[in-house]
Amino acid sequence: MTAETTSGGRGVGKRRGRRNGSRSFGPDDGADGTAAPSARRTRPTVAERLEAGELSLEDAAEKAREALLRTLTAAPKSRAELEQSLGRKGYPDAVSGPVLDRFDEVGLIDDAAYAEMIVRTRHTERGLSRRAIAMELRRRGIDEETAREALEQVDGDDERDAAAVLARKHVARTRGLDRDVRLRRAVGSLGRKGYPPGVAFGAVRDALAAEGEDDLDDDFAGGGYPGADD
Repeated sequence: MTAETTSGGRGVGKRRGRRNGSRSFGPDDGADGTAAPSARRTRPTVAERLEAGELSLEDAAEKAREALLRTLTAAPKSRAELEQSLGRKGYPDAVSGPVLDRFDEVGLIDDAAYAEMIVRTRHTERGLSRRAIAMELRRRGIDEETAREALEQVDGDDERDAAAVLARKHVARTRGLDRDVRLRRAVGSLGRKGYPPGVAFGAVRDALAAEGEDDLDDDFAGGGYPGADD
């Protein structure tokens, strides 16, 4: 066995590259010897491909239609939401506008039906107030007239009934705690769902009274509603 072999028979004299802790620089290394980050190639947008002649308006419109159908298959959307989605994908107005118009014509986009669905599900399933639902409709790009018509599904009695249901649930969760703590938490929770302080307190007061709590009116003789901001 020579000095250049180990007991396992592997040569140690064939190792190349590093000597004395140094290494040779490659073509992609920086001045300090570290690997330079590779430049990421950005994919051209639809608008850029149109301008370069790589894509026709017809092809771009077809791609936009396919993108919209995929989005609508996953969940209904408003026209404004779909327009924003196409914009993020790089579709210019010259392409997205006519495609969205066509979807409107054939009923694939229906902001009125969409708004009615939002109002119905948010109020029935989540117990949101008209004010909270109106804010969501605005965020989703529903115009004021369409939103107002959709919100007609929920009137004052519906709001009070929903607030009463929520109040009973929150009061039931805090049994055994101090009365004032229960009151603040329940009123605050209803406030976060958009109910005004008067409606929230009235619902919580009735829920607590049903469990034997009394003298609640005395706590609010001054017109304040503690907990609405919690």
